[in-house]
Amino acid sequence: MKSQTLKENKDFRRLYYRGKSKASSCLVTYAMKSRGKGCRYGITTSKKTGNAVERNRSRRVIRAAYREIESKINGNWDFVFVSRGKTSKVKMQTVLSQMESQLKALGVINEGNQRSS
Repeated sequence: MKSQTLKENKDFRRLYYRGKSKASSCLVTYAMKSRGKGCRYGITTSKKTGNAVERNRSRRVIRAAYREIESKINGNWDFVFVSRGKTSKVKMQTVLSQMESQLKALGVINEGNQRSS
């Protein structure tokens, strides 16, 4: 099932205040169980991360990493991914590995739920 995007400010704020979070060098992940059907995600990039080109690249890289990992997620979750200054300068595989380890730490992905690559 395809994930939908978070668009409302109240959804982002709810995750910031009530969700669990994990941070790494190029990504911060907020996660919270949702009552809706399927997963929803939002991406934030502040002006601190760079100019418009870098912010757009950060969003593209995070979106691509999320698409790769989406099939491993069990249950209904809401996510907010916050880019950092380094995000636009690294490859998608780096963001993917960090995202995967953060989601495992948050209990979104089970260790035994590996797909064959």
